[in-house]
Amino acid sequence: MSARFSVAILTGSKGRGSNLTSLIHHAQRGEIPADVNLVISPKNGTQAVETARSLNVPVVILPYKSETYAEDLMETLVEHKITLICLAGYMTLLPTLVLDAFPNRVLNIHPALLPKFGGKGMYGSHVHEAVIAAGETESGCTVHFVTEHYDEGAPVLQYPCPVWPDDTPASLAQRVIELEMKAYPAAIKKLHEDRAP
Repeated sequence: MSARFSVAILTGSKGRGSNLTSLIHHAQRGEIPADVNLVISPKNGTQAVETARSLNVPVVILPYKSETYAEDLMETLVEHKITLICLAGYMTLLPTLVLDAFPNRVLNIHPALLPKFGGKGMYGSHVHEAVIAAGETESGCTVHFVTEHYDEGAPVLQYPCPVWPDDTPASLAQRVIELEMKAYPAAIKKLHEDRAP
């Protein structure tokens, strides 16, 4: 059996940290073949950062706009011996330096069934609003590999759910986030199984 992943979760300056919390809990309970050894955030004091610290996960603050962001990020990942990167509310493109160093080892979760409703500006409630406006009868979430373009990496897995006629963006979001809590850990398991010698 191949070694457990050493995971860094990269998060953003907003968001509730729900996927971050779920992944840390799954790892700490031994339910996924991974240890969350690092959380990287562009700013201090966010809910995700506070949650990580309360769960005894080391946190490093690296502002996106720093001129040495790519190098600092790479150095931090190497220092913590990271083997898998999971994005959770990370709202910018990952530097090419990092993508090249982690081929097919960077995951993201998107609140729709890609390739539909992906791309720049398609995040959070914007996605659910677009799904409902388009009259879709199905939505869901996609865990996918990260590339240098938003939401264009190959999917690892997708979990669908219905869109009901009386859905609002908020009610659909609630259904999708519940799927995300299952999909992200399942994708890590699948990736680990696929890598097993």
